[in-house]
Amino acid sequence: MGRWCTARRSGATGRVAVTAVVLAAVLATTAALPGATSVAAAALPGATSVAAGLASGSSGSAAGYGFADDAVRIAGASGTAGAEPLAAGATYRSSLPRNGTLYYRLELDAASDAYVSVTAVPGADGEVTAVDGIRVSVQDAEGGSCSVQSATFGAARSPRPVTARGMREIDPAAHRCRDAGTYYVGVERTRPQDSPPDDWDLELTVATEPRPRESGATKAPEAWDSASPEPLAGEPERRPGGHGFAHATLVGQGVWRDDIRPGETLYYKVPVDWGRQVYATAELAGSADASGYATSALRLALHNPVRGEVDDAAKGYTGRTTTVGLAPLPPVAYSNRYATAGQVGALRFAGDYYVVVHLAAQVADDFGQGPFALTLRLRLGGSAGTGPGYAGESRPKGLFEVSAQDRVAVPADGGADDDLAMKAVAVGGIGSGSLLLLGLAVWTATARRRPRP
Repeated sequence: MGRWCTARRSGATGRVAVTAVVLAAVLATTAALPGATSVAAAALPGATSVAAGLASGSSGSAAGYGFADDAVRIAGASGTAGAEPLAAGATYRSSLPRNGTLYYRLELDAASDAYVSVTAVPGADGEVTAVDGIRVSVQDAEGGSCSVQSATFGAARSPRPVTARGMREIDPAAHRCRDAGTYYVGVERTRPQDSPPDDWDLELTVATEPRPRESGATKAPEAWDSASPEPLAGEPERRPGGHGFAHATLVGQGVWRDDIRPGETLYYKVPVDWGRQVYATAELAGSADASGYATSALRLALHNPVRGEVDDAAKGYTGRTTTVGLAPLPPVAYSNRYATAGQVGALRFAGDYYVVVHLAAQVADDFGQGPFALTLRLRLGGSAGTGPGYAGESRPKGLFEVSAQDRVAVPADGGADDDLAMKAVAVGGIGSGSLLLLGLAVWTATARRRPRP
């Protein structure tokens, strides 16, 4: 579990594999140059792991989730007294039993908002109910509530990764959760009496957001373009989805294609600037056996840079081509946090957003194990603008901005694979002809080893 499921894919896999090998060679050489290590590592997130997975021919189960490679193992405590600390900027792995609440500790200042995301991964074979899932809460040292949010499996009752977030916002008008000190994160199941008995794996992240240097609007924008544009047309480009937030596949505006199996969840990462709007639809191809029905079978969701869910939509499947789309969403703006609607409030910062697609396990009952062709159409509306001007650094650093590396490396629709290696060289600022020759040599050698059709 937690590995790229690329071994089973066909069609463009060879071309992606060649690209991955070239990228790994280019980025590894870039990292050896003075001062270039961070650039090489950030140029194409996951490129090295993709190359390794393709070279080994590894694959994961349909319901597999790819945990972050650098996640730190931590045990939740049964009470606040024994809670272990979570550091901002870090990622953790833990496990959640059927009954009881687990606690983790935060040490927060009085100048930053804090966000905790928790992704729970149930076993693929367990039966879950629509209202089962996880609840995440944040409280201060006196037990006062800062936030509570739940994430459930929904009408499809399909075991899948579910993500809920907790947060500590500094509100000058509030009496609680504004001071520096100790806070606690609580994680529990929403319906333990009906939940599977096995433990669920957890992935936890913590992020902090500094305050702006200057005060700005304290009301959410009231007017924005809420019309849904026509979905992008054109021939889709093959882009295998990742199997977790940490391994999400980097994409931009375009039409993307992959295969998906019942019970599988695919993750795509989309850099979104201040002022931009995200429009997304997912289309599932028809089945040869068009008899039967799976409730809420195709689910599409958007998560923000701290993994908080922005919006989701689901649609049943009858074996015929099915399309589901997100509701029109406002442009990303700092002042969105003052909105009463949760969808708007979640669009409060720029950075990497995540498009997540799940195909319910029950689809296999009437339509077989697949795989089924999936087409993802992404459009970015609006105009890129400037952010609020933060007074300090976020943790992790650069979380609430679109990096220069992503601007260069993000694939655009049409011929993106062939350009990725050259973009990686450009990002690294490499002027050495020998490095370029090295990349071309690897490309040529790999191509010669590929079997002919």
